[in-house]
Amino acid sequence: MSFGDYALIVVCAMGASVVGGIAGYGTGLLMPLVLVPLVGAEAVVPILAVAAIFTNVSRIIAFREHIDWPRVWRVLVVALPATFIGAAAYTWLNGPGAAILIGSALILLVPARYLLKRLQGEMSPRAALGAGGVFGLVSGAVPGAGIILISMLMALGLKGPAIIATDAAISFVVGLVKIATYQSFGGLPASSWTVALLIGAAGVPGAFLAKWLTQRLSLGVHQRIMDATVILGGSVLLLRGLGWL
Repeated sequence: MSFGDYALIVVCAMGASVVGGIAGYGTGLLMPLVLVPLVGAEAVVPILAVAAIFTNVSRIIAFREHIDWPRVWRVLVVALPATFIGAAAYTWLNGPGAAILIGSALILLVPARYLLKRLQGEMSPRAALGAGGVFGLVSGAVPGAGIILISMLMALGLKGPAIIATDAAISFVVGLVKIATYQSFGGLPASSWTVALLIGAAGVPGAFLAKWLTQRLSLGVHQRIMDATVILGGSVLLLRGLGWL
């Protein structure tokens, strides 16, 4: 990779961090559109798993008093083993297979957000266990699974800072399992660590800019723009993986 490639990653990581800070998700959905052409599809999910640790730690520190710990442990009981399975399966994919998986997931996760949003306040604790397993499996294999977790927490009745805080606590522990699995299966070489740490560090100032923008940008307009971008990017990745583009 050239200096220009690294500069592009830094700029895009800051932008994706701003988007994620405004909508509560987005970094894992947008960064693959930039990373796949530069590092290859199979390296994307492990890189983003490491980078996400930065974001989740900062949110845990900032919102620690709002963490709903009973729900954290309830979700993690089923999410952690599912995450290991999903992460281990991902390391077996080749480049085209990873591109197809990531592209398909990006496209499907957009309507999934709207579907899960309709369940707000209607999900039972037992259903939450099943949803936690789905989140873990998807999170281990594809980027952008934060949509599922945030929507699930909303469906359980959490609001405002409690959603951000509880999401960060769950995602942090899940992220550690993902990183350990990728590392043990050879999915995180030194070059991937370099890119991951760069993305994580670049995303820190983006979070503060997002806080400033939240009062000046319509969330509905922003989400529609991001959804269109994600679907377009996911379609490109899918077609590339199939060899049609």
